[in-house]
Amino acid sequence: MTAGSDRIPLVSLQGVTKRFPGVVALADVSLDVREGELHSVCGENGAGKSTLMKVLCGVITDYEGDLVLRGSPVRFERTRDAEAAGVGIIHQELNLVGELSAAANIFLGRELRNSLGLLDDRAMESAAAALLTELECHIHPRQPVAELRVGDQQLVEIAKALSLETEILVMDEPTSALTTAEVERLFRVIGRLRGAGVTILYISHKMDEIFHLADRITVLRDGRLVDTLERRQTNPREVTHLMVGREIEATHLDEPRQPGDVVLSVDRLSLPWPGHAREWRLQDISLKLRAGEILGVAGLMGAGRTELLECLFGCSAERPVGGIFLDGREVRLFHPSEAMEAGIALLTEDRKRLGLFDRMTVKENLTMCVLGKTTVMGFVHSGRENGFAVDSVNRLQIKTRGIDAPVTSLSGGNQQKMIIGRWLLTKPRVLLLDDPTRGVDVGAKAELYRLMDKLCREGLGIILTSSELPELLTVCDRILVLSEGRLTAEFSGDEATEEKIMEAATFGPGVGRSS
Repeated sequence: MTAGSDRIPLVSLQGVTKRFPGVVALADVSLDVREGELHSVCGENGAGKSTLMKVLCGVITDYEGDLVLRGSPVRFERTRDAEAAGVGIIHQELNLVGELSAAANIFLGRELRNSLGLLDDRAMESAAAALLTELECHIHPRQPVAELRVGDQQLVEIAKALSLETEILVMDEPTSALTTAEVERLFRVIGRLRGAGVTILYISHKMDEIFHLADRITVLRDGRLVDTLERRQTNPREVTHLMVGREIEATHLDEPRQPGDVVLSVDRLSLPWPGHAREWRLQDISLKLRAGEILGVAGLMGAGRTELLECLFGCSAERPVGGIFLDGREVRLFHPSEAMEAGIALLTEDRKRLGLFDRMTVKENLTMCVLGKTTVMGFVHSGRENGFAVDSVNRLQIKTRGIDAPVTSLSGGNQQKMIIGRWLLTKPRVLLLDDPTRGVDVGAKAELYRLMDKLCREGLGIILTSSELPELLTVCDRILVLSEGRLTAEFSGDEATEEKIMEAATFGPGVGRSS
């Protein structure tokens, strides 16, 4: 149960300020957390949520202000100090070693040893198995985490926190890459953790999750505390307004788009799946994309959405069979460079691993695909490079403190706009967007929707995958549905509903098809 407000807070962050070069990430933020509560911290990307939690967990040690734990001031010098005090964090970008087993990751840096001082693998595997079973994660402790689904990797992170006897657990966007079933499992785990007395700080953009789980909600905006509210005394609309400082209405278009000629067509595309009983990841996929339209692709996890876009961009694990036509001419795409040359661009689902050069600046990231246009006699011409970067920042309204800022200083939504800007410099005919709003806040989503609409009206053809059906229904002219690698339905934007899409996604071929 949530402790009364008259008791000493379990955690108190007082007047916390954190500055990075050129930006104030946190400005005099104070936050109290009661013992046993689930306290949600929300705000747009760049609001300071993760920075504040990193202060609490000893990831960030250079800050102004005070941290009080159980009534006593503390100053963590490293994450180990926080862990020893019972504070753990599960980062949005999971912090696991893929080559190691689940058990090895759970006890990494705290390995159990026998009386001879040797690693006691049996003891670690037994303890790991017990923790994973408690979390409904039925995997073998020896299995490398790189082979696990994201949902199971997340539970390995939670098991690691539990092995530390964590009393205060920070969850940073824990459902951003989970299926509906995995989200439900995570909620059950959270219920058990709370029943065991664990206090949870929960960062999320998703209002339905926040209002399902939270006791209290703290809103940050631009590095400042806006308010802390009892969940029962507020509503999603009020919280969203506090997050962005303005009302977020349902995105709508000023006028219907008028698609042009077919720019991309796919004829009976199939992707082999060697060694798998199903034989094909994709089978007999045919589609047409017109200039100036957004074609949505829906489907459950494993339906083949990402694999379809990878085939169209020449980067699939196996070589597909079937025909791909651009402006009526068949093309053979065996490498991303060939797709780029043909006029196809791809924004990948995994922004951090496959989309960003995280040690480079905004400018360097933007111009990466047009180096030939920025070089003179083999050397980068700074004037040309700066010109391309400034034009892209202005055109897409990328919020950055400058083109020479580290790309990691951008919020998630602005990183996505930056990657789109990189591809627009190649002047593509077709833009492939694989779940582009995953992990971005409601305000950034609305900006991305408006950007997609603007690009379509300029003649670009867009194929959009998304795990959020309301998103597809909001922005798409037509929606295709995949189930187990097959195309099971096609709906116009007017006739598509969540119920029709889910029926086609779950019951397989033969459900229905409209043009």
